[in-house]
Amino acid sequence: MLESIAHAITLSWGWRRAGLVALAGALGALSLAPFHAFPVLWISFPVLVWALDGAADMKEGHRLARLGPAFFVGWAFGFGWFLAGLWWIGVAFLVDAEEFGWLLPIAIATLSIGLGLFHGLAAALARLLWSEGPARIAALAVGFFVADWLRGHVLTGFPWNLIGYGFAANEPMMQIDSVLGGYGLTPLAVLVFAAPAVLASRRRGDLRFLAAIAIVFVAVVGWGAARLHFAPTAFVPDVRFRIVQPAIEQVKKLSADYKTETMERYVELSRRPALGTDGQPLPTNLRTGTGGGGIPGITHLVWPESAFPFVLANEPWALSTIAQLIGDRTVLFTGAVRGEAPAAGDVRHRWYNSIYAIGRDAEILAAYDKAHLVPFGEYLPFQDALESLGLRQLTKLRGGYSAGPGLRTLTLPGLPPFAPLVCYEIVFPGEVVEAAHRPEWMLNVTNDAWYGMTPGPWQHLHQARLRAVEEGLPVVRAANNGISAMIDPMGRIVADLTLGRVGVVDADLPKSTESTVFSRFGMIPSGVLVMFAFLWAGYRRVHRGG
Repeated sequence: MLESIAHAITLSWGWRRAGLVALAGALGALSLAPFHAFPVLWISFPVLVWALDGAADMKEGHRLARLGPAFFVGWAFGFGWFLAGLWWIGVAFLVDAEEFGWLLPIAIATLSIGLGLFHGLAAALARLLWSEGPARIAALAVGFFVADWLRGHVLTGFPWNLIGYGFAANEPMMQIDSVLGGYGLTPLAVLVFAAPAVLASRRRGDLRFLAAIAIVFVAVVGWGAARLHFAPTAFVPDVRFRIVQPAIEQVKKLSADYKTETMERYVELSRRPALGTDGQPLPTNLRTGTGGGGIPGITHLVWPESAFPFVLANEPWALSTIAQLIGDRTVLFTGAVRGEAPAAGDVRHRWYNSIYAIGRDAEILAAYDKAHLVPFGEYLPFQDALESLGLRQLTKLRGGYSAGPGLRTLTLPGLPPFAPLVCYEIVFPGEVVEAAHRPEWMLNVTNDAWYGMTPGPWQHLHQARLRAVEEGLPVVRAANNGISAMIDPMGRIVADLTLGRVGVVDADLPKSTESTVFSRFGMIPSGVLVMFAFLWAGYRRVHRGG
């Protein structure tokens, strides 16, 4: 029966083939957060392989003639993958539906079509190395690795929902990320999930390949389970965080009319009784940081990205409120808009999406400016030209945000050095910490209220967990609405507050692990895997043809 299905898919043509492959891509998106239904990829990828088997020009000609049909098949798969996996982005256009709502279908269709081009490239590259048998699976792994890496770097990059994230569906499976990194998960995922395509031929060599891939899969997951078992979470002494999730509606976050109400929400949540690891209020005699004011039991307080609908440094009343709240024993980390006066020869203020560390008397101890901005959300490409046509980014900030200088490691008294990251800066594999000044934890503030009760915030959290595994560093994550969490360096969630909830997360700071393979060697391990796949596929292509 499997042979008949594979044969029918291989012989399908035109839009019928495209529709079938697009459905396979959409089904594959169920492997992503929050569903993590990774077994669907054992259906999606064989369908793609069999469709590519038939993706050849009907006319006689050069092998390059096969690239067009292969590209179209890959693009259709990508269109389904991204449409099903990223539809939630359109919800952001409904925050101000009167001005931006009409863009929702256009934006989602354009995004899916455009990102699908990378999967089209993956299929075309694979078709150059295509041959009969298992080697074509290796060719597809090479193609998707190149495509996902390019997607993470071209035009500022957008490495959201990499193919490999379908593999990292649970804690044991995600541990291999500490070796291969986010991009390296992709070829591994393709090898594992596309391998059953060889069952349609049932040749002895094909079955040996399938058995070898099964052994690799079991070994990787088993190693991940053992890694978790032998590395229980340890904590930094005398450091306890309170992460505030106010769940303020996005319309209110953008309006200065709600600035007093917003500050009151933060203060009320921040003053809640400190909780122990069992979730119960700490006895008064066990609370730290009580001398000199501050929040009993809490050494560090975290508020989310762009916490205020105003420029904090320009509002003395807000700074005074913060000073009274934190006293001299608690440090506040908060997202905030930071402004700079026009430089010489410039007429505009420069605005930054920033993180402040605020101490005693509301003194700003350190600041970080977001370096990796969101196109069309925080700035417009060709900003001046598009603004002259009446277009604005979703934040509506005239002139858009300016990018900060890049990654930094910040050091404050009484706290291990850390890497600050604003919003989706944490989704870029290998681009979250300063290599020369390795931190011991990461601070991620975000605002996922743009996307409501959709898969988007869950996908964002999952990628934060993967960065923790890659770097061997815990993540302190504060979301206005989303999922605020304390994540240990193995990607385990120590404490969290789920999507849509208003409240706080109290948790000790986990210790970092030893440097991971990925943090020390970067892309070298995944490069070795891809090079092996490339050489094998190339060898079989030369000796067998296709």
